[in-house]
Amino acid sequence: MRKIKRKNFIALLAFAGMFAAVVCAGVTADQKVIASENISEVTETVSNEQVLVDNNLDLEVANAGKEVETAPYSITDYETPVTMYASDTVNVRAGAGTEYDKIGKISWGSAVQVIGATDNGWYEISYNENLGFVMGDYLTEGVPSVPYLFVGDSRTVQLKMAVGSTDKAYVAKVGEGYNWFKNTALSEISETAGSGTVMVINFGVNDLGNASKYIKLVNSNIDAWTEAGITVYYAAVTPVGASARVTNDQIESFNTRLKNELDPRIQWIDGYTFLQQNGFNASDGLHYDKTTYKNLYSYYMSVMTTEA
Repeated sequence: MRKIKRKNFIALLAFAGMFAAVVCAGVTADQKVIASENISEVTETVSNEQVLVDNNLDLEVANAGKEVETAPYSITDYETPVTMYASDTVNVRAGAGTEYDKIGKISWGSAVQVIGATDNGWYEISYNENLGFVMGDYLTEGVPSVPYLFVGDSRTVQLKMAVGSTDKAYVAKVGEGYNWFKNTALSEISETAGSGTVMVINFGVNDLGNASKYIKLVNSNIDAWTEAGITVYYAAVTPVGASARVTNDQIESFNTRLKNELDPRIQWIDGYTFLQQNGFNASDGLHYDKTTYKNLYSYYMSVMTTEA
């Protein structure tokens, strides 16, 4: 077992003022100031040292300066490395604590070689031919379920194009609605989502007349989804522009029915009101530009993070 103690030494920007005060006080030439040659300015110096603590060995800060000391921790080395997986995008740090410098990042699903565990809940990993530390809550022994799954039609396809697929999966197809949701998407959901997955469903703009069918289908599957550990949201059908073949009155009617009649375990995200209040750009009346999709995605995430 290794014991690690880390100190951060911060030399304050006081040297210049102290030196000037000494000169004004008439300090004699017998007093020596040791400094490096050609000093043109005094700058803040940060020194980070990692040392092995042996018994009662400690380090003293020389002269003036402010010392910030992190809590020591012990590392238990594994006999052989263990493969684990990131359950979310997470920072890799230089030590076992959030006060240590970030040296990189691993994304959801990434496999890492764990070589040890600390007594404060972190793992020591091999990282870019070096060592790093990751908080234990973010590594699992098995491949984790996808954190977020978005299910829907062409608007969901274009959401993926705007915000990417890191930490996210998509079950979506252009031009589809209730029939594709029932006959194809449901089976893909069971293959993709699992315990811990947050699923966002966004169907309806292509078949607003199927509100009753959507309500019945989603409600009939909520038991299975809940038992699987999946958190389910239904995202309101969002507004259209003047050139669309459907109207916002029709969309509002659809949204009202789903919001009121879906099982209470299915949480509602009102992206319709968000875009009506904040604006959107849809050149064909139906599909948005990238900025609108990014704004809508940020709104979705803010709602889900708040309610988590």
